[in-house]
Amino acid sequence: MAIRKIITTENPILRQKAKKVHRFDPSLQRLVDDMFETMREANGVGLAGPQIAQSIRVFVAEYEDRKVAVFNPEIVKAEGEEKGPEGCLSIPGYIGENIRRATKVVVKGQDVRGKAIRVNAEGWFARILQHEIDHLDGILFIDRLDSPEDLREVREGDLEEGEPALAE
Repeated sequence: MAIRKIITTENPILRQKAKKVHRFDPSLQRLVDDMFETMREANGVGLAGPQIAQSIRVFVAEYEDRKVAVFNPEIVKAEGEEKGPEGCLSIPGYIGENIRRATKVVVKGQDVRGKAIRVNAEGWFARILQHEIDHLDGILFIDRLDSPEDLREVREGDLEEGEPALAE
């Protein structure tokens, strides 16, 4: 496994629609392993392919007891709406407040071998999945701000010791 470089907003890959994965081979398992390791090293809870300069439709997410790697994800059902904070490993040092997301989602996609999977999520985990799928479409949380005042710099003391970053 290896830590990959997380790209930031200056890189145009983050604004492109990622390509669908058609060929499932052993290299994808290495990629997913690297993505989990990179995400954890950065104290994130999710990471999408474009964030490590891989313009393919894949993301990993891990929160509490949930851990998924999804290729070619699609939200097939969304319920409710709530506003909440979000950060992003590709936009270091900033948090967006009042980002609107569905409270529950069902995501369909494929696992690392290409087998069909469905992920049901609610609350924070649903937020993470929606954030990562946005990355695959070239959308960043800053695009979902209601107003510029909802973007703020992260200040020292915003996170408790050992708490994972709001970043995804």
